[in-house]
Amino acid sequence: MRTPFIVGNWKMNLTLSEVEDFLSTVKGRLPDPHDVECAIAASSIYMDALTKFCKKEKNLKTAAQNCFYKDSGAYTGEVSPMALADMGVKYVMLGHSERRKYFDESNKMINKKVKAVIKNNMTPIICCDETMAKRKTADEMNWVVNPVIEALKGISPEDAKHVVIGYEPSWAIGTGRTASAAEIQEACFLIRETLIDLYGQDIANEIRIVYGGSVNSRNVAEIMKQDDVDGVLPGKSSLKAEEFIKIVNYQNN
Repeated sequence: MRTPFIVGNWKMNLTLSEVEDFLSTVKGRLPDPHDVECAIAASSIYMDALTKFCKKEKNLKTAAQNCFYKDSGAYTGEVSPMALADMGVKYVMLGHSERRKYFDESNKMINKKVKAVIKNNMTPIICCDETMAKRKTADEMNWVVNPVIEALKGISPEDAKHVVIGYEPSWAIGTGRTASAAEIQEACFLIRETLIDLYGQDIANEIRIVYGGSVNSRNVAEIMKQDDVDGVLPGKSSLKAEEFIKIVNYQNN
């Protein structure tokens, strides 16, 4: 049984005082981690505040939004996966469509980062994109499946069991347009079938697949009903503590 997983992606938002207010508001109001696992993906400058909070608030995990594929060296401005792990970070988001678009991150680079994160005993959240243009031409398989295959190259079956795959159609991110429940299930099913081809049924059934794209408290319950959807990646809606609380407690709404 895969535990539902909800990760709020703050992107490049909030100040330290706003982060502190957010954490103060959600304290004691998150679901039991056995029912729903919750995490916040924040800028690296907030990792210290988040990890300290999460040591006390056991039902919230810390996720970095990115990292480099080397542990150390002359890479000014990059974030070390070794340093993140040392701080107590549990998850690292990799290959988000915004990283691919604005920073030209390739599947090859993302694969290196996946290996670095796993080596440092953290869990990668591997995002794969899809464009509206490709869906209209019925060629979405190249966009959804290929990034998954490329990101997992050289990843052992034992390590693969612990990764998280994020399906995020770029046309739905921050636009207010959400893919229909049927479209989300179709893509997540396709990803699951790809994982079966790569690792077999048993391991594929352990890997969590989450959806991101204009998720909010009004649509989360319907999205979570889909068979191959194990969680969501709310973006803008996760910036407001009260909205995030509603999203993670979707089972009680």
